[in-house]
Amino acid sequence: MANIKILSTHAVQELLRELGPLFERAGGFSLTIDYDPANALKRRIEDDTAFDVVIVTRPVIDALARQGKVHREACTDIGRSGLGVAVRQGAAKPDITTVEAFKHALLAARSLVRSKEGTSGLYVETLLDRLGIADAMRDKIVLGPSGRIAELVARGEAEIAVQQIPELLPVKGVQYVGPLPAELQLYTVFAAGVGSAAKDRAAAKAFVDALVTPSAAALFNLKGVEPTPR
Repeated sequence: MANIKILSTHAVQELLRELGPLFERAGGFSLTIDYDPANALKRRIEDDTAFDVVIVTRPVIDALARQGKVHREACTDIGRSGLGVAVRQGAAKPDITTVEAFKHALLAARSLVRSKEGTSGLYVETLLDRLGIADAMRDKIVLGPSGRIAELVARGEAEIAVQQIPELLPVKGVQYVGPLPAELQLYTVFAAGVGSAAKDRAAAKAFVDALVTPSAAALFNLKGVEPTPR
């Protein structure tokens, strides 16, 4: 039985939790999945961490292809997600439907958690500058670890979280408020690629192909990721 080692961003963790076992049963493969932010995965791969398939943001996979770490012809976009807001379960949901409302919600919050180095966290840092509230928010920022930062909201360690929508939806103890206003929204495209040193390239390619089937697309939608049109 071929084992496929996958390095993946957290944004598709819920998707792989359901799709992975289906793939294993259908193809007779076993999967080992390791999650980290895209930029952290890039560093690990550059440091020669072994992998068969990587699922990261499009800019990161393009960089890995240029370095020869993944087969360029075996890279494919699988979906995209936007950013959303979550608050603790039972708390009043703030109005974030307009830019001004979103800005007011942030200023009214006691604390805001963002990821330390994930795509969403880096964007939030620039977004606060863009909204002109970086100084006002400086002492309210909580830097979350890699993974689901809304867990800090669930534990009462922060009042509001901004992150990729598919990373907010599964967190117990919080409620999803909604997406960022369209004018502020950042969509991140996720892509999958086969490693240049993959032990079983055919098996790795089969897994990447499974991510773009109609059944996978339906699952993407349920998990807060918009599948790439085919």
